[in-house]
Amino acid sequence: MTVLSQVDGILARQAARESSARTYARHFPIVPVRGEGMTIHAADGRTYLDCLSGAGTLALGHNHPVVVDAIRRTVDSGRPLHTLDLSTPEKDEFVTELFATLPDTGYKIQFCGPAGTDAVEAAIKLAQTATGRTSVAAFTGAYHGMTLAAMSASGGVAARTGTNLDVVRLPFPYPYRCPLGLGGVAGEHASAAYAERLLDDPNSGVPLPAAMLVEPVQGEGGVIPAPDDWLRRLRTLTQQHGVPLVVDEIQTGVGRTGTMWAHERAGIRPDVVVASKAIGGGLPLAVVLYREDLDVWEPGAHAGTFRGNVLAMAAGAATLRFVRENDLATAAATNGARLRDGLEKLTHPAIGDVRGRGLMLGVELVDPDGVPDHLGARPAASALAGRVRTECLRRGLLVELGGRHDAVLRLLPPLTITEPQVDAVLDRLADALRACE
Repeated sequence: MTVLSQVDGILARQAARESSARTYARHFPIVPVRGEGMTIHAADGRTYLDCLSGAGTLALGHNHPVVVDAIRRTVDSGRPLHTLDLSTPEKDEFVTELFATLPDTGYKIQFCGPAGTDAVEAAIKLAQTATGRTSVAAFTGAYHGMTLAAMSASGGVAARTGTNLDVVRLPFPYPYRCPLGLGGVAGEHASAAYAERLLDDPNSGVPLPAAMLVEPVQGEGGVIPAPDDWLRRLRTLTQQHGVPLVVDEIQTGVGRTGTMWAHERAGIRPDVVVASKAIGGGLPLAVVLYREDLDVWEPGAHAGTFRGNVLAMAAGAATLRFVRENDLATAAATNGARLRDGLEKLTHPAIGDVRGRGLMLGVELVDPDGVPDHLGARPAASALAGRVRTECLRRGLLVELGGRHDAVLRLLPPLTITEPQVDAVLDRLADALRACE
C-alpha cells in the first residue's frame, strides 16, 4: 500500500465515522504525523507552516522542548495523572506561575472542565450566584463557546438556536462594518453610550444583568480589537451598577496580543477572567479567575471530572514560565507588527481591511466589484476567502476563516515565529491571493 493510499484511507474512515459537526478536517485534508515549532509534517511527505496553532492553543508551537520535557518528567515521576481537585506539586506550580503573570492580585481560581466553554459557563454561574440576577450582557460578533450558556452569549444566530440564557445584546465596535452605521471613533463612542444609557435608564425595559461578558479582541467574530477607551468605559459602567465584568481571555491570553493578557493594554481590572487554550501548553485546561469577594459558591457548586489534569498543569506551568521569562509577549508585538505591515502592503483589490493585535491578525476579503456601503465597506467575499484558504494549503500554509460570512483570513501563528517565517507566511499568502485573481 502506498503512502498516499494510506492517507486516503485514513481520511475516508474519518469522513465515514466522525460526525457532520467536524470543522477543520473538512478544509484541511491532511494527516499530521510530526510537528516542531511552526511546522507540521504530514503523512504524505508535505510540510506546512501552521498559522492555526490549535486555534491559539500552542503558544510555543508544536512540541516545544520545555513542554515536552515537563510532560516527560511528570510521566516518568510516577505521579497520579488524574487527581480531581486535590492538590499536587504540578498544580501548585501551575497556579503560582499563572498568578505571576497577572497584572493584579487578589484573585481566586476555579479549575473547570478542560474546555474554555465550561469556564465561561462557570463564570456566568458565579456571577448569577453572586448577584442574584440571571441575564447576561454580551456583544454582537461574540464567540464564547459551544455549551448552552456560552453559546447563548455568542453572536452567531444559527449556533444559538434552541439556547435559553436571557442575553442583552450590545453593539461591539467594528470600524469596518460598524453595527451602528457610524464607524471609527464615532461608532466606538456610540457603542459605549448605548450600553451606558441602557443600564442607566430605569425605563429601558432591560433588567440589570448578572454579568457583562466581553472579549478584548473578538476572535471567531473576525479578529476585531476592543478599543482601549471603550473597555475603560465598560469597566466604569459595570462598577457603577455592580455588574461583574467578565473578560474572556481564552484565545487572547498568554502573550498572544502583545501583552501577557489582552486587557492589560486598557489598564482595567476585570472582576472575572476566563482562561483556557494556551494556559495548558497544548493540553486541555480551563480556569476562572475572579475577585476574592465573589467567592460565594458552596462546595461543589461547579465541578468537573477532568479539572485535575496533572499533565496539562505541568505543561501549562512550563509554558507560562517560558513566555514570561523570555518576554514572548513583546516578541509577539514585534513580529506581529512585521506581519501586519506586510499584510497591509499586499496590493490585492479584494483586501478590505487588515486588523488585529500582536500575533492575532485578520484580513477581511471583500468583493472589489461590489457596491460599498455608506462607510465604504464592500460586500464580504466568502467564496473567495474559501478559495484563498485552499490555495494557501496547496502552498504549505494553514490559515482558517472567521468573521461575518467567513470572509476573514485569521492568522494565529505561535509566539515563537521567526522573522524568516513571517516573511514566508506573507509570500505564500500573497501567492495564494494572486492565484485567485
